[in-house]
Amino acid sequence: MNPSRRTVMSGTLGAAAAAALPKATASATARQAAIGTATVTVNADQPLATAPATLVGANTAIYDALLGHTTTATLLAAAGIDYLRYPGGSHSDVYHWQSHTAENGAYIDPANTFDTFMAMVRGAGTQPIITVNYGSGTAQEAAEWVRHANVTKGYGVTYWEIGNEVFGNGHYGGAWEYDIHTDKSPRAYGNAVLGFITAMKAVDPTIKIGIVLTAPGAWPDGIVGPGDSGDWNDEVLSVVGGQADFAVFHWYPYEAGISEATMLARPQTAASAVASFKADLAAHGASDTGIFVTEVNGGPPRDTQPQALWAADAYLALAEAGVENVSWWNVHNGYGGTSTDSTGATDYDDEGLISYGSAGEPPAHTPFRSYYGIQMISRVCSAGDTLVRATSSTSTLSAHAVGRAGGGLALLLINKDPANACTVTLSYTGYRPRARTVTDTYGLTSTAITRATSGSATSQIVPPYGLLAVHLTAS
Repeated sequence: MNPSRRTVMSGTLGAAAAAALPKATASATARQAAIGTATVTVNADQPLATAPATLVGANTAIYDALLGHTTTATLLAAAGIDYLRYPGGSHSDVYHWQSHTAENGAYIDPANTFDTFMAMVRGAGTQPIITVNYGSGTAQEAAEWVRHANVTKGYGVTYWEIGNEVFGNGHYGGAWEYDIHTDKSPRAYGNAVLGFITAMKAVDPTIKIGIVLTAPGAWPDGIVGPGDSGDWNDEVLSVVGGQADFAVFHWYPYEAGISEATMLARPQTAASAVASFKADLAAHGASDTGIFVTEVNGGPPRDTQPQALWAADAYLALAEAGVENVSWWNVHNGYGGTSTDSTGATDYDDEGLISYGSAGEPPAHTPFRSYYGIQMISRVCSAGDTLVRATSSTSTLSAHAVGRAGGGLALLLINKDPANACTVTLSYTGYRPRARTVTDTYGLTSTAITRATSGSATSQIVPPYGLLAVHLTAS
């Protein structure tokens, strides 16, 4: 996790790159004739989780000059994104919503007030997740925000987080998160959380409030700070217990120099990470607390085809493990420099879903490939659907299965081989599909998700570095 990257880079809006979307090289296209094989078993009678209405989210930022643009709302709606987090990462702990100002010289776009954001939210048909200012704010400031949103304006904002990555306030040495409190310990945060909960729910008792914890296995998980008797999660939960409605961690499971293959394998670690997080909650009487992953990103390459695969795989893997919200970092982020991925496509080192149009990037409002990975989720999964077990015979092909309303079944097959298509043999327990299938495909040379009638219920071909959704009906 590199908090310093979370800024929209400067540049001329609308500056064009050589191509609007990364494209596969000719050599990669030529290699598609090579075919790998895999078998996938779908256990439709083994439910893993129910898909929540809150699942598909993304982050917004108050420094984003394109945030309120109508095209932004249109693109987010088309992607199937249902929740938008505001005001954006570490800016949350410097931002004062009433005056629309920020501490510590942090830049905010003058137009991106809370009410402007809510207008965009409504235009996109989404719902908000608001991160209130813990670092330099007060419980009363947060309570007045609830009052403005839900009493004065009638927005009906349900989800509120208290602070962003508060553990990065210097208590463990790393200090990227602004925090003016003299006591920066996890117990101090936990005690303050109780005050925030009391003040905010006194205004609207129907809201749900989330607390900041750390991701299992990520810094500073397992570190006992000065004067503490446990690590951040244990110390905070020892104070808050089950009084929060949901608990938050951020998931950036990559490190410098990570290979594409290793990056693409990381979503398969989601189940163990969430299990560890649930164990922390259970140890402190908080088993019923929901889990939100309000920032997630797969790491470099950041905006080419591997991120489309990673995004779809990670969202569904986290949902299968019982996570209620996954929010991509970020809607717009900005150019960070160019590199080339394994297929020869240009990567702009941009963690956004949509190009900001910074110098060197595709024109503003151009969707990156991660955008289509998230859009694919809406093709296979809706609120109330049942995520069921699907297993693959090879690590280079991920498989997810969803029992749809009305008796349908949807599969998402993800081919992590950049060079070879994969012929997949499918079998089922607890479900008898008709042979005819409708498919949605997003591959290396795609410019959008395409629909066709192809393959069968027992055999499909997934293109190299491709996403294939298979829609089945019961026999």
